[in-house]
Amino acid sequence: MLRTHTCGELNINNLGQTVTLCGWVQKSRDLGGTTFIDVRDRYGLTQLVLNTDSDAALRETSRELGREFVIKVDGKVIERTNKNSKIPTGEIEIVVEAIEVLNSSKVPPFMIEDETDGGEELRAKYRYLDLRRNPIRNNLVLRHKMAQEVRKYLDMLDFIEVETPVLIKSTPEGARDFVVPSRMNPGEFYALPQSPQTFKQLLMVSGFDRYFQIVKCFRDEDLRADRQPEFTQIDCEMAFITQEDILNIFEGLTRHLFKAIKGIEFSNFPRMQYADAMRLYGSDKPDIRFGMEFVELNDIVKGKGLGIFDNAELVVGINAKGCADYTRKQIDELTEWLKRPQIGATGMIYCRYNTDGTLKSSVDKFYSEDDLTNWAAAFEAEPGDLILVLAGNADKARKQLNELRLEMGSRLGLRDKNTFAPLWVLDFPLLEWDEETERYHAMHHPFTSPKPEDIAMLDTNPGDVRANAYDLVINGTEIGGGSIRIHDRALQALMFKHLGFSTAEAQKQFGFLMDAFEYGAPPHGGIAFGFDRLCSIFAGLDSIRDVIAFPKNNSGRDVMIDSPSTIAEAQLNELKIKTAL
Repeated sequence: MLRTHTCGELNINNLGQTVTLCGWVQKSRDLGGTTFIDVRDRYGLTQLVLNTDSDAALRETSRELGREFVIKVDGKVIERTNKNSKIPTGEIEIVVEAIEVLNSSKVPPFMIEDETDGGEELRAKYRYLDLRRNPIRNNLVLRHKMAQEVRKYLDMLDFIEVETPVLIKSTPEGARDFVVPSRMNPGEFYALPQSPQTFKQLLMVSGFDRYFQIVKCFRDEDLRADRQPEFTQIDCEMAFITQEDILNIFEGLTRHLFKAIKGIEFSNFPRMQYADAMRLYGSDKPDIRFGMEFVELNDIVKGKGLGIFDNAELVVGINAKGCADYTRKQIDELTEWLKRPQIGATGMIYCRYNTDGTLKSSVDKFYSEDDLTNWAAAFEAEPGDLILVLAGNADKARKQLNELRLEMGSRLGLRDKNTFAPLWVLDFPLLEWDEETERYHAMHHPFTSPKPEDIAMLDTNPGDVRANAYDLVINGTEIGGGSIRIHDRALQALMFKHLGFSTAEAQKQFGFLMDAFEYGAPPHGGIAFGFDRLCSIFAGLDSIRDVIAFPKNNSGRDVMIDSPSTIAEAQLNELKIKTAL
Protein backbone atom coordinates (compact mmCIF):
# COMPACT_ATOMS: atom_id res chain seq x y z
CA MET A 1 0.00 0.00 0.00
CA LEU A 2 1.17 3.52 -0.78
CA ARG A 3 -0.39 4.77 2.48
CA THR A 4 -0.30 3.69 6.11
CA HIS A 5 -3.62 5.33 6.97
CA THR A 6 -6.62 6.89 5.28
CA CYS A 7 -7.44 10.59 5.55
CA GLY A 8 -10.33 9.92 7.89
CA GLU A 9 -8.93 7.68 10.63
CA LEU A 10 -6.13 9.52 12.50
CA ASN A 11 -6.96 10.96 15.91
CA ILE A 12 -5.42 11.96 19.23
CA ASN A 13 -4.39 8.33 19.90
CA ASN A 14 -1.97 8.52 16.94
CA LEU A 15 0.13 11.40 18.34
CA GLY A 16 3.84 11.06 17.57
CA GLN A 17 3.38 8.41 14.87
CA THR A 18 5.05 8.78 11.47
CA VAL A 19 2.42 8.17 8.80
CA THR A 20 1.92 8.21 5.04
CA LEU A 21 -1.29 9.57 3.52
CA CYS A 22 -2.52 9.67 -0.07
CA GLY A 23 -5.38 11.75 -1.42
CA TRP A 24 -6.64 14.81 -3.28
CA VAL A 25 -5.85 18.41 -2.37
CA GLN A 26 -9.06 19.98 -1.12
CA LYS A 27 -7.61 23.42 -0.45
CA SER A 28 -4.29 25.10 0.34
CA ARG A 29 -3.62 28.16 2.52
CA ASP A 30 -0.18 29.85 2.25
CA LEU A 31 0.47 31.93 5.39
CA GLY A 32 4.01 32.93 4.55
CA GLY A 33 6.40 30.60 6.36
CA THR A 34 3.69 28.04 6.97
CA THR A 35 1.32 26.39 4.49
CA PHE A 36 -1.79 24.44 5.47
CA ILE A 37 -3.20 21.85 3.06
CA ASP A 38 -6.38 19.83 3.44
CA VAL A 39 -5.97 16.39 1.87
CA ARG A 40 -9.06 14.28 1.19
CA ASP A 41 -10.01 10.73 0.28
CA ARG A 42 -13.35 8.89 0.53
CA TYR A 43 -12.82 8.28 4.24
CA GLY A 44 -12.41 11.88 5.30
CA LEU A 45 -10.08 14.88 5.43
CA THR A 46 -6.81 15.59 7.29
CA GLN A 47 -5.00 18.90 7.72
CA LEU A 48 -1.32 19.02 6.72
CA VAL A 49 1.22 21.57 7.99
CA LEU A 50 4.25 22.47 5.88
CA ASN A 51 7.05 24.55 7.41
CA THR A 52 8.16 26.05 4.10
CA ASP A 53 10.75 28.46 5.60
CA SER A 54 13.01 25.62 6.69
CA ASP A 55 12.69 23.38 3.61
CA ALA A 56 13.17 24.98 0.19
CA ALA A 57 12.22 21.79 -1.73
CA LEU A 58 9.03 21.44 0.28
CA ARG A 59 8.25 25.11 -0.36
CA GLU A 60 8.61 24.73 -4.13
CA THR A 61 6.50 21.57 -4.26
CA SER A 62 3.74 23.11 -2.12
CA ARG A 63 3.52 26.11 -4.43
CA GLU A 64 2.89 23.83 -7.42
CA LEU A 65 -0.10 22.18 -5.80
CA GLY A 66 -3.57 23.01 -7.04
CA ARG A 67 -7.05 21.78 -6.17
CA GLU A 68 -7.58 18.08 -6.89
CA PHE A 69 -3.85 17.30 -7.29
CA VAL A 70 -3.21 13.72 -6.13
CA ILE A 71 -0.45 13.66 -3.52
CA LYS A 72 1.41 11.35 -1.19
CA VAL A 73 2.79 12.79 2.05
CA ASP A 74 4.98 11.48 4.87
CA GLY A 75 4.89 13.18 8.23
CA LYS A 76 4.35 13.10 11.98
CA VAL A 77 1.03 13.35 13.81
CA ILE A 78 0.82 16.30 16.22
CA GLU A 79 -1.99 17.89 18.22
CA ARG A 80 -3.80 20.82 16.63
CA THR A 81 -3.92 24.07 18.53
CA ASN A 82 -7.15 25.19 16.81
CA LYS A 83 -9.20 21.99 16.93
CA ASN A 84 -12.07 21.32 14.51
CA SER A 85 -14.88 19.42 16.23
CA LYS A 86 -16.81 19.00 12.94
CA ILE A 87 -14.51 16.28 11.55
CA PRO A 88 -13.16 13.06 13.16
CA THR A 89 -9.53 14.12 12.47
CA GLY A 90 -10.07 17.61 13.87
CA GLU A 91 -7.85 17.16 16.94
CA ILE A 92 -4.67 16.41 14.97
CA GLU A 93 -2.64 17.53 11.98
CA ILE A 94 0.35 16.14 10.08
CA VAL A 95 3.70 17.96 10.03
CA VAL A 96 4.84 17.10 6.53
CA GLU A 97 8.37 15.79 6.06
CA ALA A 98 8.07 14.78 2.39
CA ILE A 99 5.50 15.32 -0.31
CA GLU A 100 5.17 13.69 -3.74
CA VAL A 101 2.81 14.68 -6.53
CA LEU A 102 1.30 11.45 -7.87
CA ASN A 103 -0.75 13.29 -10.49
CA SER A 104 -1.61 16.88 -11.30
CA SER A 105 -5.10 18.15 -12.09
CA LYS A 106 -6.70 20.70 -14.36
CA VAL A 107 -8.81 23.29 -12.57
CA PRO A 108 -12.15 21.50 -11.96
CA PRO A 109 -15.19 22.93 -13.78
CA PHE A 110 -17.01 23.32 -10.45
CA MET A 111 -16.14 23.35 -6.76
CA ILE A 112 -15.67 19.91 -5.23
CA GLU A 113 -17.50 20.96 -2.07
CA ASP A 114 -20.66 19.85 -0.24
CA GLU A 115 -22.32 23.03 -1.53
CA THR A 116 -21.07 23.24 -5.10
CA ASP A 117 -21.43 25.96 -7.72
CA GLY A 118 -21.95 23.40 -10.50
CA GLY A 119 -25.33 23.06 -12.23
CA GLU A 120 -26.98 19.68 -12.71
CA GLU A 121 -26.03 19.26 -16.38
CA LEU A 122 -22.40 20.29 -15.76
CA ARG A 123 -22.06 17.92 -12.83
CA ALA A 124 -23.60 15.12 -14.92
CA LYS A 125 -21.00 15.69 -17.65
CA TYR A 126 -18.21 15.42 -15.07
CA ARG A 127 -19.92 12.83 -12.90
CA TYR A 128 -16.58 11.31 -11.87
CA LEU A 129 -15.80 14.65 -10.19
CA ASP A 130 -19.28 15.01 -8.71
CA LEU A 131 -18.82 11.60 -7.08
CA ARG A 132 -15.92 13.06 -5.07
CA ARG A 133 -18.34 15.31 -3.18
CA ASN A 134 -19.41 14.10 0.26
CA PRO A 135 -23.21 14.19 -0.31
CA ILE A 136 -23.03 12.02 -3.43
CA ARG A 137 -20.45 9.66 -1.96
CA ASN A 138 -22.48 9.30 1.24
CA ASN A 139 -25.54 8.35 -0.83
CA LEU A 140 -23.60 5.52 -2.48
CA VAL A 141 -22.24 4.38 0.88
CA LEU A 142 -25.84 4.32 2.15
CA ARG A 143 -26.88 2.28 -0.90
CA HIS A 144 -24.05 -0.19 -0.26
CA LYS A 145 -25.06 -0.63 3.39
CA MET A 146 -28.69 -1.15 2.45
CA ALA A 147 -27.78 -3.82 -0.11
CA GLN A 148 -25.70 -5.65 2.51
CA GLU A 149 -28.56 -5.53 5.01
CA VAL A 150 -31.01 -6.84 2.40
CA ARG A 151 -28.76 -9.81 1.69
CA LYS A 152 -28.18 -10.43 5.40
CA TYR A 153 -31.90 -10.44 6.22
CA LEU A 154 -32.98 -12.62 3.29
CA ASP A 155 -30.10 -15.08 3.74
CA MET A 156 -31.15 -15.47 7.38
CA LEU A 157 -34.59 -16.58 6.11
CA ASP A 158 -33.11 -19.17 3.68
CA PHE A 159 -33.58 -17.15 0.48
CA ILE A 160 -31.17 -18.10 -2.32
CA GLU A 161 -29.73 -15.39 -4.58
CA VAL A 162 -30.01 -16.59 -8.20
CA GLU A 163 -28.96 -14.59 -11.26
CA THR A 164 -31.38 -14.60 -14.19
CA PRO A 165 -30.61 -13.79 -17.87
CA VAL A 166 -30.24 -10.24 -19.18
CA LEU A 167 -30.80 -11.19 -22.83
CA ILE A 168 -34.37 -12.50 -22.92
CA LYS A 169 -37.51 -12.57 -25.08
CA SER A 170 -39.60 -9.48 -25.84
CA THR A 171 -43.10 -9.56 -24.35
CA PRO A 172 -45.99 -7.25 -25.25
CA GLU A 173 -47.17 -6.24 -21.76
CA GLY A 174 -45.90 -3.35 -19.61
CA ALA A 175 -43.54 -0.61 -20.80
CA ARG A 176 -41.61 -0.70 -24.07
CA ASP A 177 -38.71 -3.12 -24.20
CA PHE A 178 -35.13 -2.18 -24.94
CA VAL A 179 -34.14 -4.58 -27.73
CA VAL A 180 -30.76 -6.02 -28.72
CA PRO A 181 -30.10 -7.39 -32.23
CA SER A 182 -28.65 -10.87 -32.52
CA ARG A 183 -25.74 -11.08 -35.00
CA MET A 184 -25.90 -14.89 -35.02
CA ASN A 185 -29.65 -14.87 -35.69
CA PRO A 186 -30.20 -12.13 -38.31
CA GLY A 187 -33.52 -10.34 -38.07
CA GLU A 188 -34.13 -11.56 -34.53
CA PHE A 189 -33.78 -9.64 -31.29
CA TYR A 190 -33.32 -10.13 -27.60
CA ALA A 191 -35.03 -7.84 -25.11
CA LEU A 192 -33.55 -6.53 -21.88
CA PRO A 193 -35.72 -7.61 -18.93
CA GLN A 194 -38.31 -5.23 -17.54
CA SER A 195 -38.19 -7.58 -14.56
CA PRO A 196 -37.18 -11.23 -14.06
CA GLN A 197 -40.89 -12.09 -13.65
CA THR A 198 -41.17 -15.30 -15.68
CA PHE A 199 -37.76 -16.57 -14.57
CA LYS A 200 -38.52 -16.24 -10.89
CA GLN A 201 -41.78 -18.12 -11.45
CA LEU A 202 -39.84 -20.86 -13.27
CA LEU A 203 -37.48 -21.02 -10.27
CA MET A 204 -40.51 -21.81 -8.12
CA VAL A 205 -41.45 -24.61 -10.54
CA SER A 206 -37.81 -25.75 -10.19
CA GLY A 207 -38.18 -26.18 -6.44
CA PHE A 208 -36.24 -23.10 -5.28
CA ASP A 209 -38.93 -22.05 -2.85
CA ARG A 210 -37.23 -18.83 -1.68
CA TYR A 211 -35.45 -16.75 -4.33
CA PHE A 212 -34.12 -13.21 -4.36
CA GLN A 213 -31.90 -11.07 -6.54
CA ILE A 214 -30.72 -7.46 -6.46
CA VAL A 215 -31.12 -7.07 -10.20
CA LYS A 216 -30.91 -4.53 -13.03
CA CYS A 217 -34.14 -3.99 -14.97
CA PHE A 218 -34.78 -1.96 -18.12
CA ARG A 219 -37.87 -0.07 -19.33
CA ASP A 220 -38.09 2.27 -22.28
CA GLU A 221 -40.55 4.76 -20.78
CA ASP A 222 -40.79 8.49 -20.21
CA LEU A 223 -38.50 9.55 -17.40
CA ARG A 224 -39.10 11.57 -14.24
CA ALA A 225 -37.46 12.05 -10.85
CA ASP A 226 -38.18 8.49 -9.68
CA ARG A 227 -37.59 6.74 -13.02
CA GLN A 228 -34.48 5.76 -14.95
CA PRO A 229 -34.26 3.62 -18.12
CA GLU A 230 -32.18 1.16 -16.11
CA PHE A 231 -32.99 0.65 -12.46
CA THR A 232 -32.46 -1.85 -9.67
CA GLN A 233 -34.99 -4.10 -7.96
CA ILE A 234 -34.89 -6.26 -4.87
CA ASP A 235 -36.69 -9.10 -6.65
CA CYS A 236 -38.19 -11.90 -4.56
CA GLU A 237 -40.42 -14.96 -4.96
CA MET A 238 -41.67 -17.64 -2.57
CA ALA A 239 -43.54 -20.92 -2.96
CA PHE A 240 -46.14 -22.53 -0.68
CA ILE A 241 -47.19 -19.22 0.85
CA THR A 242 -50.19 -16.94 1.20
CA GLN A 243 -50.43 -13.19 0.69
CA GLU A 244 -50.16 -12.74 4.45
CA ASP A 245 -46.78 -14.53 4.47
CA ILE A 246 -45.44 -12.17 1.79
CA LEU A 247 -46.65 -9.07 3.64
CA ASN A 248 -45.17 -10.19 6.95
CA ILE A 249 -41.75 -11.18 5.59
CA PHE A 250 -41.22 -8.07 3.47
CA GLU A 251 -42.63 -5.73 6.05
CA GLY A 252 -40.01 -7.38 8.25
CA LEU A 253 -37.32 -6.58 5.67
CA THR A 254 -38.39 -2.93 5.55
CA ARG A 255 -38.48 -2.65 9.33
CA HIS A 256 -35.03 -4.27 9.51
CA LEU A 257 -33.64 -1.69 7.07
CA PHE A 258 -35.12 1.22 9.00
CA LYS A 259 -33.65 -0.07 12.27
CA ALA A 260 -30.23 -1.01 10.87
CA ILE A 261 -29.71 2.05 8.67
CA LYS A 262 -31.77 4.84 10.29
CA GLY A 263 -32.11 3.61 13.88
CA ILE A 264 -35.91 3.87 13.57
CA GLU A 265 -38.26 1.18 14.90
CA PHE A 266 -41.79 0.64 13.59
CA SER A 267 -44.78 -1.27 14.87
CA ASN A 268 -47.00 -3.02 12.30
CA PHE A 269 -47.55 -1.09 9.07
CA PRO A 270 -51.13 0.09 8.46
CA ARG A 271 -53.07 -1.51 5.60
CA MET A 272 -55.55 0.09 3.22
CA GLN A 273 -57.78 -1.24 0.47
CA TYR A 274 -57.11 0.14 -3.01
CA ALA A 275 -60.73 1.31 -3.20
CA ASP A 276 -60.36 3.28 0.04
CA ALA A 277 -57.05 4.79 -1.09
CA MET A 278 -58.69 6.12 -4.24
CA ARG A 279 -61.79 7.32 -2.38
CA LEU A 280 -59.93 9.09 0.45
CA TYR A 281 -56.76 10.24 -1.34
CA GLY A 282 -57.32 9.93 -5.09
CA SER A 283 -54.10 7.91 -5.33
CA ASP A 284 -53.02 4.28 -5.09
CA LYS A 285 -49.90 5.49 -3.26
CA PRO A 286 -51.23 7.93 -0.65
CA ASP A 287 -48.90 10.00 1.51
CA ILE A 288 -50.28 9.40 5.02
CA ARG A 289 -47.80 11.61 6.86
CA PHE A 290 -50.72 14.03 7.10
CA GLY A 291 -54.53 13.83 7.01
CA MET A 292 -56.51 16.10 4.67
CA GLU A 293 -58.65 13.18 3.51
CA PHE A 294 -61.18 13.70 0.72
CA VAL A 295 -64.79 14.50 1.57
CA GLU A 296 -67.45 13.81 -1.09
CA LEU A 297 -70.16 16.47 -1.28
CA ASN A 298 -72.63 15.26 -3.91
CA ASP A 299 -75.44 14.76 -1.36
CA ILE A 300 -75.21 18.26 0.14
CA VAL A 301 -74.29 20.57 -2.76
CA LYS A 302 -76.39 19.42 -5.71
CA GLY A 303 -79.74 20.91 -6.65
CA LYS A 304 -78.89 24.50 -5.74
CA GLY A 305 -78.57 25.79 -9.30
CA LEU A 306 -74.77 25.81 -9.57
CA GLY A 307 -74.12 24.05 -12.89
CA ILE A 308 -70.53 22.98 -12.23
CA PHE A 309 -71.80 21.05 -9.19
CA ASP A 310 -75.16 19.88 -10.54
CA ASN A 311 -73.62 18.49 -13.75
CA ALA A 312 -70.57 16.93 -12.10
CA GLU A 313 -70.18 13.21 -11.60
CA LEU A 314 -68.29 13.97 -8.37
CA VAL A 315 -67.95 17.00 -6.10
CA VAL A 316 -65.09 16.44 -3.67
CA GLY A 317 -62.83 18.54 -1.45
CA ILE A 318 -60.24 18.79 1.30
CA ASN A 319 -59.91 20.82 4.48
CA ALA A 320 -56.68 22.85 4.59
CA LYS A 321 -56.37 23.34 8.35
CA GLY A 322 -55.49 26.84 9.48
CA CYS A 323 -55.53 28.37 5.98
CA ALA A 324 -58.59 30.63 6.25
CA ASP A 325 -56.26 33.62 6.21
CA TYR A 326 -55.16 32.83 2.64
CA THR A 327 -55.50 36.02 0.61
CA ARG A 328 -57.47 36.21 -2.62
CA LYS A 329 -54.14 36.48 -4.42
CA GLN A 330 -52.93 33.23 -2.84
CA ILE A 331 -56.14 31.43 -3.76
CA ASP A 332 -56.01 32.73 -7.34
CA GLU A 333 -52.40 31.56 -7.59
CA LEU A 334 -53.43 28.12 -6.32
CA THR A 335 -56.27 27.99 -8.86
CA GLU A 336 -53.87 28.82 -11.70
CA TRP A 337 -51.52 26.12 -10.41
CA LEU A 338 -54.38 23.62 -10.73
CA LYS A 339 -55.15 24.77 -14.29
CA ARG A 340 -51.68 23.87 -15.57
CA PRO A 341 -51.77 21.23 -18.34
CA GLN A 342 -50.07 18.69 -16.08
CA ILE A 343 -53.11 18.78 -13.78
CA GLY A 344 -55.87 20.09 -16.04
CA ALA A 345 -58.47 21.36 -13.57
CA THR A 346 -60.89 23.99 -14.90
CA GLY A 347 -61.24 25.83 -11.61
CA MET A 348 -61.62 25.58 -7.84
CA ILE A 349 -64.32 26.51 -5.33
CA TYR A 350 -63.36 27.58 -1.82
CA CYS A 351 -65.05 28.27 1.51
CA ARG A 352 -63.40 30.10 4.40
CA TYR A 353 -64.34 29.29 7.96
CA ASN A 354 -63.31 32.61 9.46
CA THR A 355 -61.93 32.84 12.97
CA ASP A 356 -64.99 34.84 14.01
CA GLY A 357 -67.19 31.82 13.15
CA THR A 358 -68.62 33.18 9.88
CA LEU A 359 -68.46 31.26 6.59
CA LYS A 360 -67.61 32.87 3.27
CA SER A 361 -67.42 31.02 -0.05
CA SER A 362 -66.73 31.81 -3.69
CA VAL A 363 -70.29 30.62 -4.51
CA ASP A 364 -72.30 32.54 -1.89
CA LYS A 365 -74.85 33.38 -4.60
CA PHE A 366 -75.99 29.75 -4.58
CA TYR A 367 -75.42 28.69 -0.96
CA SER A 368 -76.76 30.20 2.27
CA GLU A 369 -74.95 30.38 5.60
CA ASP A 370 -76.86 27.24 6.68
CA ASP A 371 -75.71 25.43 3.53
CA LEU A 372 -72.09 26.35 4.22
CA THR A 373 -72.50 25.20 7.80
CA ASN A 374 -73.36 21.77 6.38
CA TRP A 375 -70.18 21.95 4.29
CA ALA A 376 -68.15 22.72 7.40
CA ALA A 377 -69.75 19.86 9.30
CA ALA A 378 -68.94 17.39 6.49
CA PHE A 379 -65.28 18.42 6.62
CA GLU A 380 -65.18 18.59 10.44
CA ALA A 381 -63.86 22.10 9.85
CA GLU A 382 -63.11 24.57 12.63
CA PRO A 383 -62.75 28.37 12.64
CA GLY A 384 -59.53 29.20 10.76
CA ASP A 385 -59.85 26.39 8.18
CA LEU A 386 -60.11 26.66 4.40
CA ILE A 387 -62.23 24.22 2.38
CA LEU A 388 -61.08 23.61 -1.23
CA VAL A 389 -63.47 21.87 -3.64
CA LEU A 390 -63.18 20.41 -7.17
CA ALA A 391 -65.91 18.98 -9.39
CA GLY A 392 -66.19 17.01 -12.64
CA ASN A 393 -65.52 13.50 -13.92
CA ALA A 394 -64.93 11.31 -10.86
CA ASP A 395 -61.55 9.88 -11.86
CA LYS A 396 -60.17 13.21 -13.06
CA ALA A 397 -61.46 15.13 -10.04
CA ARG A 398 -59.85 12.66 -7.64
CA LYS A 399 -56.50 12.79 -9.46
CA GLN A 400 -56.56 16.59 -9.53
CA LEU A 401 -57.50 16.81 -5.86
CA ASN A 402 -54.68 14.40 -5.03
CA GLU A 403 -52.22 16.84 -6.62
CA LEU A 404 -53.80 19.73 -4.69
CA ARG A 405 -53.64 17.79 -1.42
CA LEU A 406 -49.94 17.03 -1.89
CA GLU A 407 -49.23 20.65 -2.81
CA MET A 408 -51.03 21.92 0.29
CA GLY A 409 -49.18 19.34 2.39
CA SER A 410 -45.87 20.70 1.06
CA ARG A 411 -46.89 24.34 1.58
CA LEU A 412 -47.94 23.63 5.14
CA GLY A 413 -44.71 21.75 5.97
CA LEU A 414 -46.49 18.44 6.51
CA ARG A 415 -44.21 16.36 4.28
CA ASP A 416 -41.06 16.22 6.41
CA LYS A 417 -38.39 14.03 4.77
CA ASN A 418 -37.28 12.83 8.21
CA THR A 419 -40.76 11.47 8.98
CA PHE A 420 -41.59 8.08 7.48
CA ALA A 421 -45.09 6.68 6.99
CA PRO A 422 -45.16 3.16 5.47
CA LEU A 423 -48.43 1.73 4.20
CA TRP A 424 -49.64 -1.45 2.51
CA VAL A 425 -52.22 -0.92 -0.25
CA LEU A 426 -54.13 -4.14 -0.97
CA ASP A 427 -56.59 -5.68 -3.42
CA PHE A 428 -55.92 -3.75 -6.61
CA PRO A 429 -58.16 -4.28 -9.63
CA LEU A 430 -56.94 -7.18 -11.75
CA LEU A 431 -57.59 -5.35 -15.04
CA GLU A 432 -57.76 -1.76 -16.24
CA TRP A 433 -59.49 -0.51 -19.39
CA ASP A 434 -57.35 1.16 -22.05
CA GLU A 435 -59.34 3.71 -24.08
CA GLU A 436 -56.78 3.80 -26.87
CA THR A 437 -56.69 0.06 -27.59
CA GLU A 438 -60.25 -0.51 -26.36
CA ARG A 439 -59.37 -3.57 -24.34
CA TYR A 440 -58.37 -4.55 -20.84
CA HIS A 441 -54.75 -4.63 -19.73
CA ALA A 442 -53.29 -6.27 -16.63
CA MET A 443 -52.88 -3.61 -13.94
CA HIS A 444 -49.77 -5.39 -12.63
CA HIS A 445 -48.85 -8.13 -15.12
CA PRO A 446 -50.67 -11.04 -16.79
CA PHE A 447 -49.46 -13.59 -14.21
CA THR A 448 -51.28 -11.97 -11.28
CA SER A 449 -53.89 -14.20 -9.69
CA PRO A 450 -57.47 -12.93 -9.28
CA LYS A 451 -59.17 -13.28 -5.92
CA PRO A 452 -60.68 -16.80 -5.99
CA GLU A 453 -64.11 -15.45 -5.11
CA ASP A 454 -63.97 -13.01 -8.07
CA ILE A 455 -62.95 -15.45 -10.83
CA ALA A 456 -66.55 -15.95 -11.95
CA MET A 457 -66.81 -12.23 -12.75
CA LEU A 458 -64.06 -12.44 -15.39
CA ASP A 459 -66.77 -13.25 -17.94
CA THR A 460 -69.44 -10.87 -16.65
CA ASN A 461 -67.77 -7.87 -14.96
CA PRO A 462 -64.01 -8.07 -15.65
CA GLY A 463 -63.42 -4.50 -14.43
CA ASP A 464 -64.68 -5.43 -10.96
CA VAL A 465 -62.35 -8.40 -10.47
CA ARG A 466 -59.86 -7.86 -7.66
CA ALA A 467 -56.30 -9.12 -7.77
CA ASN A 468 -54.25 -10.81 -5.09
CA ALA A 469 -51.93 -7.82 -5.44
CA TYR A 470 -50.29 -5.47 -2.96
CA ASP A 471 -48.02 -2.43 -2.94
CA LEU A 472 -45.76 -1.04 -0.23
CA VAL A 473 -45.91 2.76 -0.13
CA ILE A 474 -43.65 5.08 1.89
CA ASN A 475 -44.34 8.82 2.01
CA GLY A 476 -46.46 8.77 -1.12
CA THR A 477 -43.92 6.80 -3.17
CA GLU A 478 -44.52 3.26 -4.38
CA ILE A 479 -41.54 1.34 -3.01
CA GLY A 480 -42.57 -2.17 -3.94
CA GLY A 481 -45.32 -4.22 -5.48
CA GLY A 482 -46.21 -7.83 -5.98
CA SER A 483 -48.90 -10.45 -6.13
CA ILE A 484 -49.85 -14.06 -5.67
CA ARG A 485 -49.26 -15.63 -9.10
CA ILE A 486 -51.36 -17.87 -11.27
CA HIS A 487 -49.85 -21.37 -11.12
CA ASP A 488 -52.53 -23.27 -13.05
CA ARG A 489 -52.36 -23.48 -16.86
CA ALA A 490 -56.14 -23.32 -17.35
CA LEU A 491 -56.50 -20.15 -15.27
CA GLN A 492 -53.48 -18.58 -16.99
CA ALA A 493 -55.04 -19.35 -20.38
CA LEU A 494 -58.29 -17.72 -19.22
CA MET A 495 -56.35 -14.65 -18.14
CA PHE A 496 -54.63 -14.38 -21.53
CA LYS A 497 -58.02 -14.66 -23.22
CA HIS A 498 -59.40 -11.70 -21.25
CA LEU A 499 -56.27 -9.70 -22.10
CA GLY A 500 -57.01 -10.14 -25.81
CA PHE A 501 -54.41 -12.81 -26.62
CA SER A 502 -55.34 -15.50 -29.11
CA THR A 503 -54.34 -19.04 -28.15
CA ALA A 504 -51.55 -18.88 -30.73
CA GLU A 505 -50.27 -15.52 -29.45
CA ALA A 506 -50.28 -16.71 -25.85
CA GLN A 507 -48.37 -19.85 -26.85
CA LYS A 508 -45.81 -17.89 -28.86
CA GLN A 509 -45.14 -15.36 -26.12
CA PHE A 510 -45.51 -17.45 -22.96
CA GLY A 511 -45.73 -21.07 -24.04
CA PHE A 512 -42.58 -21.94 -22.09
CA LEU A 513 -44.22 -20.79 -18.84
CA MET A 514 -47.56 -22.45 -19.50
CA ASP A 515 -45.80 -25.69 -20.42
CA ALA A 516 -43.87 -25.51 -17.13
CA PHE A 517 -47.14 -25.21 -15.22
CA GLU A 518 -48.00 -28.73 -16.41
CA TYR A 519 -45.07 -30.20 -14.47
CA GLY A 520 -46.17 -29.61 -10.91
CA ALA A 521 -46.06 -25.83 -10.39
CA PRO A 522 -46.48 -24.96 -6.69
CA PRO A 523 -48.62 -22.06 -5.43
CA HIS A 524 -46.31 -19.05 -5.32
CA GLY A 525 -46.09 -15.29 -5.09
CA GLY A 526 -43.61 -12.51 -4.68
CA ILE A 527 -42.73 -8.86 -4.57
CA ALA A 528 -40.17 -6.48 -6.07
CA PHE A 529 -38.89 -3.39 -4.28
CA GLY A 530 -37.58 -0.44 -6.25
CA PHE A 531 -34.13 -0.34 -4.65
CA ASP A 532 -33.20 3.08 -6.07
CA ARG A 533 -36.45 4.58 -4.74
CA LEU A 534 -35.96 2.96 -1.34
CA CYS A 535 -32.42 4.35 -1.11
CA SER A 536 -33.58 7.84 -2.13
CA ILE A 537 -36.30 7.80 0.56
CA PHE A 538 -33.70 6.82 3.19
CA ALA A 539 -31.35 9.55 1.91
CA GLY A 540 -34.10 12.20 1.99
CA LEU A 541 -33.85 12.88 -1.76
CA ASP A 542 -36.55 13.82 -4.27
CA SER A 543 -34.74 12.13 -7.17
CA ILE A 544 -33.21 8.67 -7.51
CA ARG A 545 -30.34 10.00 -9.63
CA ASP A 546 -28.10 10.81 -6.70
CA VAL A 547 -28.23 7.26 -5.35
CA ILE A 548 -27.08 5.92 -8.75
CA ALA A 549 -23.40 6.18 -9.60
CA PHE A 550 -23.84 7.04 -13.28
CA PRO A 551 -27.47 8.03 -13.98
CA LYS A 552 -29.15 9.20 -17.20
CA ASN A 553 -30.84 12.59 -17.64
CA ASN A 554 -34.52 13.19 -18.46
CA SER A 555 -33.83 12.45 -22.12
CA GLY A 556 -32.33 9.08 -21.25
CA ARG A 557 -28.83 10.32 -22.09
CA ASP A 558 -25.55 9.81 -20.28
CA VAL A 559 -23.94 13.16 -21.06
CA MET A 560 -20.65 12.03 -19.54
CA ILE A 561 -19.99 9.29 -22.12
CA ASP A 562 -22.37 10.79 -24.73
CA SER A 563 -24.71 7.82 -24.95
CA PRO A 564 -26.82 6.72 -26.77
CA SER A 565 -24.79 7.31 -29.92
CA THR A 566 -24.67 6.17 -33.52
CA ILE A 567 -22.68 3.08 -34.46
CA ALA A 568 -20.50 2.40 -37.45
CA GLU A 569 -22.08 1.39 -40.75
CA ALA A 570 -20.00 -1.80 -40.65
CA GLN A 571 -21.66 -2.80 -37.37
CA LEU A 572 -25.12 -2.12 -38.80
CA ASN A 573 -24.33 -4.22 -41.86
CA GLU A 574 -23.04 -7.07 -39.70
CA LEU A 575 -26.29 -7.00 -37.70
CA LYS A 576 -28.40 -6.77 -40.89
CA ILE A 577 -29.96 -3.51 -39.67
CA LYS A 578 -30.99 -0.47 -41.70
CA THR A 579 -32.02 2.80 -40.05
CA ALA A 580 -34.81 5.05 -41.31
CA LEU A 581 -34.87 8.44 -39.60
